[in-house]
Amino acid sequence: MGALTPLGLSVPDSWAGLVAGRSGIGPMTLCDTTGYPCTIAGEVRGFDPRDFMPRKEARRMGRFSQFAVATARMAFEDSGLDLSREGSGRLGVVVGNGNGGFPELEEGVRVIVEKGGMRLNPLFMPMVLPNMAASQVSLAFGIKGYSNTVVTACAAGTQALGEASEVIRRGVVDVMLAGGTEAGISQLGLAGFAVMRALTTSNDPPEKASRPFDARRDGFVPGEGAAMFVLESLEHALARDARILCELAGYGVSADAYHIVAPDEEGDGAVRAMARAVADAGLLPQDIGYINAHGTSTPLNDLVETIAIKRLFGDHACQVPVSSSKSMIGHLLGGAGAVEAVACVMSIVDNTIHPTINYEFPDPQCDLDYVPNVARGQRVDAVLKNSFGFGGQNACLVFIRYQP
Repeated sequence: MGALTPLGLSVPDSWAGLVAGRSGIGPMTLCDTTGYPCTIAGEVRGFDPRDFMPRKEARRMGRFSQFAVATARMAFEDSGLDLSREGSGRLGVVVGNGNGGFPELEEGVRVIVEKGGMRLNPLFMPMVLPNMAASQVSLAFGIKGYSNTVVTACAAGTQALGEASEVIRRGVVDVMLAGGTEAGISQLGLAGFAVMRALTTSNDPPEKASRPFDARRDGFVPGEGAAMFVLESLEHALARDARILCELAGYGVSADAYHIVAPDEEGDGAVRAMARAVADAGLLPQDIGYINAHGTSTPLNDLVETIAIKRLFGDHACQVPVSSSKSMIGHLLGGAGAVEAVACVMSIVDNTIHPTINYEFPDPQCDLDYVPNVARGQRVDAVLKNSFGFGGQNACLVFIRYQP
């Protein structure tokens, strides 16, 4: 795995921050927030693309593509995979992304308005298109097999991992590089979500703003980041004596067909996606030992997710721990599911469940075990990851402990 998050520039640093209950949210620095009700964000601080790629190549990419290439390099290094010994046609890539290059798009429009269209950067289009993260990863590592981009809003990173597992199951490739990336912090993104009243207005102190399932939650905190994974068939992993972290065993997708931005108030779509992922893994709901929630810190989403969990898990719902990574990193949109999948994997590896921080005022309608404020040491053999996106697009994964 490889990760860039508001908590750190690696998987170990990001995971350590999650377990410690440390917030990565602070004042927004990537754009001018004057006149906007939300002035905070979960930003990736200290990132220098030249640490991961030549300066010339970095200048040709949007920030979201830089994130993808950087985390892909981390993931390949972590995997021990020798790319020179792999057939390039047996390697694939799929990346989830919600917005493409929002900051670069905004800058391009400013150039057109202020200087005229013929002053636009000639690389404008390949910098902003959502598919360019996957393209740049393919170019950087010579990946010539399957390639795809999943653009399903906040479900994109999770769905990309699920689709990658299906490509391997079909025998198209042996190895997939998969994950999600987002770097949309800009006035364009800020304005779009602010006028919808989807963002928090609790700016002070920033680290207290994201409070999933808490009674005083008032909207999500925008964030950015990326995570990439090396997925491979078991046969391929065993043949090269790979260090196997866990198994991606289940994948489920559904659509609400209810509203363009609001979730179905009964949680029907969420229930179907979770149920399909659990069944695909060959498990029953009571086999799940931890749920990494979508948990956005918006009033309606957190309530509907709680309702959906209760519907699927029944009496077991109150026994299964649920926590939200977004309480510490904000909402990474298309990159959220992939970064949160890192937490799912690490919960199995470390037998630790990270907390939901800022859980201070219980909501009587959100009454599950949200692992409040302090991490919990607990053996975890099966994890359910939830991601629910605008447009009613839902994707869920199940990770299980690998048993040789």
